[in-house]
Amino acid sequence: MKLKISFKHLDHTPALDERIREKSEKLEKYFNGDIHVQWVCWVHENQHWADIKVHGPKFDFFAKASSDNMYKSLDIVIEKIERQVEKQKDHWKNKLHTDPSDNPKNIEIRKKIRDEEAAADEIEESA
Repeated sequence: MKLKISFKHLDHTPALDERIREKSEKLEKYFNGDIHVQWVCWVHENQHWADIKVHGPKFDFFAKASSDNMYKSLDIVIEKIERQVEKQKDHWKNKLHTDPSDNPKNIEIRKKIRDEEAAADEIEESA
């Protein structure tokens, strides 16, 4: 995992840096470390903002949050990004495990085939 942290109008403190690294490690469980994570933190009009960009080989995620406290902003933004990632992972998993024969078109075709076979059996029995 590559991590880039930027601060605007805000002092770069070791405590903030450590908190950001800790939050970023939560994302590794989803992607096996093959990601680039970019954090930008700033203060504007007494609001503490944090945004995160997560870039991987086949995806990009972005989230932004603000609050009256930078630590709270970090918590909110990581929750947002985790929801996005979990939703996408579920989508990918469902796509992999979906049986193509379960779509409505294939169900209709199988029903027509069964009806035709039943009709053919009735013709053979009556003959």
